[in-house]
Amino acid sequence: MKTNSTVRRSNNKPPLKAELRTKTNSPPKTKAPKLVPPATVNTPEKVSWAGRVPSVKPGVYDDGLPIHQVEYLACKMMLKPNHFDSRKSLFAFADIVEKAAKETGVKFSTKGFKKVPLKLREVLFVDTKDFRLYNEAFILRRRIPYEDGFPVGDPEVVFKFRHPDIQAAAETDVRPRILGKHRVKFKCQVLPLKEKLGGIRLLFSHNVQFPRSQMGMGGENMLNFDNWIKVFPALGRLRKEANEQVELVSNTIIEEVLQDIGILDFGQGVKAKTDVGIWRTRGEHRALIGEFAFQIRFKDRKELALEAMQRAEAFFIAMQYAAKDYIALKATKTGVMYRLLGNPPNSHE
Repeated sequence: MKTNSTVRRSNNKPPLKAELRTKTNSPPKTKAPKLVPPATVNTPEKVSWAGRVPSVKPGVYDDGLPIHQVEYLACKMMLKPNHFDSRKSLFAFADIVEKAAKETGVKFSTKGFKKVPLKLREVLFVDTKDFRLYNEAFILRRRIPYEDGFPVGDPEVVFKFRHPDIQAAAETDVRPRILGKHRVKFKCQVLPLKEKLGGIRLLFSHNVQFPRSQMGMGGENMLNFDNWIKVFPALGRLRKEANEQVELVSNTIIEEVLQDIGILDFGQGVKAKTDVGIWRTRGEHRALIGEFAFQIRFKDRKELALEAMQRAEAFFIAMQYAAKDYIALKATKTGVMYRLLGNPPNSHE
């Protein structure tokens, strides 16, 4: 897939000192435990993402800065929302997490998390009428948190390019042309297979986010696609004509309910907070989709000890079976949102 930015490849490889590999030159000093979920009705496939998260080929963006590297492993599992109708029901999912954790030698603690307040955010998506952004693997949304029933802080703009090809994701320059501050996040997203339990698929999400006020724009019409192209030049190749309009996707505003429920310890210093959430339509409160997620952040791949990653992988597969009555294999949150009015776009998800 062609990208809007020009990336020059460097002859020097990046200093990834401890890239994960399925094969190593020398065996580890201690034998890794057998990290396979116990026998179930269905036997999970023998797959491994722990040692095969691909590397990004070195290169630079048009301004000479090096292209971004993956710094997050975000494991997500979509859930049927009908199980969640209260804060108590969100915490009840911790029993399923604990079951999968015990099966795979992962430590899981909920201590203190019942005192952590529930999070509420308003989320909306904008796109062209023909879903041009989403069909070309772009997502543009705005979100704002609520506290005690009222919005707080500055609305946040989130722009991302999500694709199964890590190089295409990395070479797409999502950085905004603004004077204010922004934050880039490049994530490897781990999801179950679409067709059956017991496997994984990878998507690579190259994101940028910033407060709306950092755009430094005043009365501009932000439903004018050209104004968004000024902020995100990567969208320029999608432009068909001047003064095109973007609109609210599915004519819907999402209410996101999110609850942190515990922390996973995979050993060797690798830990991840877990959360459960649901998306529902604002106003009528129609539940759309739920999600269980945990995320591991790292600055250097040497932080991702192979045994710990194998344990994380075994846990993620065990979770699919433990949550078989909850899981929604073919869904993503954004995909459900786009299909809400029965007009499904094509996408790279």
